[in-house]
Amino acid sequence: MKILVIQESDWLERNPHQQHHLMDRMAVRGHEIHVIDYPIDWPKDKSDNSLVYPKKTFHNVSKVDERANIQVIRPSFIKLPVISYLSLANSHKKEIKKQIKDFKPDVIIALGLMNAYIASKIAKKENIPFVYYLIDVLYTLIPEKAFQSFGKMINKKAVSNSDLVITINEQLKSLAIDLGSNKNETIVIDAGIDFDSYNPDLDDFKIRNELNIAENDIVLFFMGWIYDFAGMKELAIELGKRKNEYPNIKIVIVGDGDAYEDILKIKEDYNLSGQLILTGKQPYTKIPEFLSLADFCLLPAYIDEEIMQDIVPIKLYEYLAMKKVVIATKLPGIFKEFGESNGIVYVNEAKDVLESVKSIIKNGNYEDIANSGRDFVKDNDWNVITDNFEKVLYDLIKKEN
Repeated sequence: MKILVIQESDWLERNPHQQHHLMDRMAVRGHEIHVIDYPIDWPKDKSDNSLVYPKKTFHNVSKVDERANIQVIRPSFIKLPVISYLSLANSHKKEIKKQIKDFKPDVIIALGLMNAYIASKIAKKENIPFVYYLIDVLYTLIPEKAFQSFGKMINKKAVSNSDLVITINEQLKSLAIDLGSNKNETIVIDAGIDFDSYNPDLDDFKIRNELNIAENDIVLFFMGWIYDFAGMKELAIELGKRKNEYPNIKIVIVGDGDAYEDILKIKEDYNLSGQLILTGKQPYTKIPEFLSLADFCLLPAYIDEEIMQDIVPIKLYEYLAMKKVVIATKLPGIFKEFGESNGIVYVNEAKDVLESVKSIIKNGNYEDIANSGRDFVKDNDWNVITDNFEKVLYDLIKKEN
């Protein structure tokens, strides 16, 4: 099977998401994968002052399985605010047509907005099955607020043009239907877990020594892109104010992002050098080792943040697979997916995390909560998820042809 994937985010630099896991595994199974992407963080690159980002092609790309051999094509665009969107639309349209002519994909899978709409129209004209893969509420991520309503309109058009819409949780399925997808052509394929890597019995001795974390320390763990609304700044400040009350609490943050520099400053201002550990971005293969030292895993994002309403980050499944108690705000998508008593303890805001940790330890029910989480995700094996995904694509290709 030849699969053309189209997205408006950075395939290479961003942390692995659902599509990376699936496409790497599909590539290992012998399917040919081409990806058209976009270096979304180009405005932050101060080392290159050129006006035009040149087209680049990357071969033998892998994100989670080094055996994968995906080709990533990055079309050129003009590096000017707003103009970049128009330029992207034009260059991606040309590249989609080129890929259809040269690569001859059996199916097109889109995750973006503008390029997804363009691809949906071209796919219909060329009689190629088109799948919209909804893993995020993309129009809420557009930096320019004035363009978000336009983004939502484009999202609706791409979704309604789809032969099939795949989402990763029930909340996003409801959103897809609201956006115009056919209920009978909208399915959920859950996030998966590599149970060989995410093993709760992993030894954490080496990583504890590396980070100078004692056996009796309680580790609160966060990984991924640190958004300003992630709640980690507020939690760090709370610990700073109450560090004498919680001397054996250590917060470990693995990743980078918008709030990284602010958290570094909080660390300095509150003298948290021994209790707030920021490792920066780490290789995906090392994440289970970092996770092994965690006692509690965190997702204390702002409860009213629009971007967070419908998503269920894949890392939650990995946390639960490692038998870690998760403390999160009661975001609609997460609560709809996991409910109560399935490994997640809910708080109203990030500042409540410390009290929640204290309460769980005092009540002595940590193991019960952790075991319930592991049991909830025990069937989310990536091999099974990939089997389902592969079958869905084969069935769609057969139906459309």
